[in-house]
Amino acid sequence: MQIYLARNNQQAGPYSLEQVNQMLASQQVLLTDLAWHEGMAEWKTLGELTQGKLVYEPVGYSPFSSQIKTETNEPTYTIKVEQKVSDLASIPSRFLAKVIDIFLWLPATFILTSFFTAEEAQKFTQLNEQLLQLMADRSSDIALAQKVQTEIFAIVPSQAWIAMCAYIIIMLMIQAFLIGKSGQSIGKKLTKIKIVDAETSAPVSTIRGFWLRSIVFIILNLITVPLISVLESLFAFGKKRQTLHDKLAKTKVIKQ
Repeated sequence: MQIYLARNNQQAGPYSLEQVNQMLASQQVLLTDLAWHEGMAEWKTLGELTQGKLVYEPVGYSPFSSQIKTETNEPTYTIKVEQKVSDLASIPSRFLAKVIDIFLWLPATFILTSFFTAEEAQKFTQLNEQLLQLMADRSSDIALAQKVQTEIFAIVPSQAWIAMCAYIIIMLMIQAFLIGKSGQSIGKKLTKIKIVDAETSAPVSTIRGFWLRSIVFIILNLITVPLISVLESLFAFGKKRQTLHDKLAKTKVIKQ
């Protein structure tokens, strides 16, 4: 098997599988380097091929086929660089991806109101306006605000709650599947950025990419709004552009 490597638009090789694994072990090549060999439709990072490990074991490859070979004086691939800032996803692209993902949840609100009669819709609007006024007025009675909120919930029929929950569960499953498969939510796919391991740039698991980065911070946002959102925005301006949920999951977001 002859494997070609590339970094910073510079190609090297071909190398045998054994040479590539030796260079991976000695960190002469990195998991962020691109690789291609016969049978591949496109270049991929070594991290994608090895699933984050420092050894590449192609499916169907037999090591015995490499025992009969001639000596080679191929140069050693010794270039080693850190991840460029230019390879990281830009703040505008991350913001746009987040906005797209947030808009995907808006239909859940419309589902609730779609079951209303004309009278229920009018009352729902009036109660919402009243609740917003009470929330804006710091001197308002908390008990009154809670009472209005209870009345709002009481208006919504049970089938509307069921339909909304079904939509939310389906959306969570879709996002979890996409992030686990490619490191991209729907918003990230559209903006051509993806989630990878902070150190190796290898793909990350669904637990890290979805549950730690998304679900944990959705819950925290519900509890501490808007504190967590503000802190998230500040951390995004760091050198590695890692937000708080990136740091928790040990991930970063890069250009596709």
